Parts: sequence; structure tokens; C-alpha cells
Amino acid sequence: MSKRIEEKKTIKDNCPVNSHNEWDPLEEVIIGKLDGAAFPPYHITLESAVPKEVCELVKMYQRQSVPVQLYEAAEKERQQFISILKSEGVVIKEPDVIDFSVEYATPDWRSTGFCSASPRDSILIIGNKIIEAPMSWRSRYFETFAYRPVIQSYHGAQWIAAPKPRLTDDVYDFSYTVPKKNETIRYVINEKEPLFDAADFMRFGKDILALISNTANIAGIKWLRNLLGPEYTVHEMKSRYSQPMHLDDHLMPLAPGKLLINPEYLRRDDLPDIFNSWDILEAPQPNVVSGGILIGNKILSKKWLKNINVLVLDGHRIIVEESQVSTIRALKKWGFEPIPCPFLNYATYGGLFHCATVDVRRKGTLESYF
Repeated sequence: MSKRIEEKKTIKDNCPVNSHNEWDPLEEVIIGKLDGAAFPPYHITLESAVPKEVCELVKMYQRQSVPVQLYEAAEKERQQFISILKSEGVVIKEPDVIDFSVEYATPDWRSTGFCSASPRDSILIIGNKIIEAPMSWRSRYFETFAYRPVIQSYHGAQWIAAPKPRLTDDVYDFSYTVPKKNETIRYVINEKEPLFDAADFMRFGKDILALISNTANIAGIKWLRNLLGPEYTVHEMKSRYSQPMHLDDHLMPLAPGKLLINPEYLRRDDLPDIFNSWDILEAPQPNVVSGGILIGNKILSKKWLKNINVLVLDGHRIIVEESQVSTIRALKKWGFEPIPCPFLNYATYGGLFHCATVDVRRKGTLESYF
């Protein structure tokens, strides 16, 4: 073996970034932070992605900091989640604090930010690659800056930022309305430039699943496919949901051959044929809960996030929202060990356990599971 090849092998073996799927034993994560969060300015992209009451709330409180009482309730849950991860030996990294209420500008538009609660949305880890996503929300344009110090600490990783989109007005359909039942699904973004959120992808080793959605267009999926090259196969799919955004409220792989799906958004026939040999586990209906801080007791997050957006520790143990007793019961029946944790107030910031983390390192190698 030549000296050059030996050097490359040593760098790869010692690289702190190594994550190929959603179920290998978890060793290190970046977890989101709530400090500095603000209500984003209203934009048409909100209509395509969140419940109507959330849009109305943003219109009322846009550009304002998040109320202290919500922060305190959500931070308490975040600390409990961190305690569970640390007790399992998982290394925790956190982003810097940024004041997202500060206005910024490009030559084409002005905006304020949102938060750094969901690193899964903006950072995609594939193997030893750290990929910053070209996000379509103007309020999330500089979100990855909060994670830059952590990313820069991962020496030996391939750090790649997708082409920064301009997000000019002609990228969006400002006449967009949510498709009604039985109407053809339409999207708020077009194909003018590559766009995606990292959470529009799900990793299955050498196979990557990609959702065409209100945050990921075909141009963005093609860009990632070209970046990864022939070693990976990127499969495109569509949703039955009228407001598709991100795969981790549509499905979640729990272990090789075991796929949890949201039966309202997907059917088995909607999945690529590679899943024909897998067990498809339909999630039970989410348990109705109360206790949210804002708008009375209404939980300000998508209905199915609560029981699809789980975090798999090792292909057996799975962290799940404690209120979802039906899902907990189903996971036990399927042979898994659920670990309950409260997280509904954190969900108000946009996501649950999978959204709130990006797994930097899992103990495993690149394999094919199909």
C-alpha cells in the first residue's frame, strides 16, 4: 500500500463523522438549541408547510422573540432528552446562540430568522460528508451559521455547502393555496434553482430516499445525486399529504427490514420497489394530547410528528414522545424497546426527537440493505 493511500485511509478511519443510516448504534449528535429563537416573518412558504393556526400566529407575532414561558417549558424537555442521551453514552454537541430576531438582507430581499431547534432540517450527514442544505425559507437562510463552530471542529470530514439559492420572488408561487382533498398535489416552489431541506432525505446505507415536497424540488434532488455519485442510489418519491415537507413525519426506518410509516401520508405502493422485502409497520393514530403553551392548549405542530418523529438509538431502543401510548404499545409488540420522553413543548419549535438532532456518528459501515 502506498504512503498516499495509507494517509487517506488513516484520515477516513479517524474521522469523527460517520453515519450511514438511521439505526446503527448512536455515538454522537448535534442537538438543537432554543436560545435566540424568534417568530419568523410571514411568507407564502408557511402556507405550504404548517397548520393554518400556525400561519395566523406568525402573522400576529412575526419577528418577535419566543415567549419566556414557552422557552422554559421546552428547555426543560430538551434537558431531559439530553440526560437520556448522555445516560446511553451519546456525546452531545450544541450550536452557538444566535439572535434570530435580527434583520438581515441579500441584494434581493430582507428577513429575520427563526431558530436552531432542528439541525436535521439544515444539515445532512452522509458517511463522512457534512452537507449544508440550500433551504427554501428565507427565514432559515443563515441558520447553519449557528452550527459552523461545531462543523469546523470535525477535522477530516468532508464539509460541503450546497449552492446558496437567491430565493427571488420568481422561485415561489404566491398564488399558492393548500390543495383540497382529491386535488392534485402542487408545490409552492418551482425548479428555478436547486432547493431542499436535509430532512427531505432519509438514509438507508447505499440507498437514499428523497421526498419531492414544498421544500425539496427535483433540481435539488438531482444536485445531491450528482454530488454522491454512483456509490449511492437516490430514489424519488411523492406524498399523499396536501402539505408535504420532510420525510421524518412520513416514515422512519427502525432497523434493517423494518420501516414505520404514516398511513395517512403514504401507502406501501407509494414506496420504491426496494422496500418490497421489508416489513412495513403502520403507525397507530396519534394519541390526542393537550398541554401546549400557545393558543390555549393546542399543540402547534403537525399531527403525525408526535409518533413518527422518533430517534433510534441502536435498532432496538427508540426514544418516543411519552404521550403516544399507542405507539409505545405498538413498538413493544414489534419487538422494540421504547424510551418515553416528554417533548411536546419543544415540538412547538417545529419538530421532535429526529428533527432536534443530527447524528454525527453511528457505529457502522456503508452497506446495502436491499
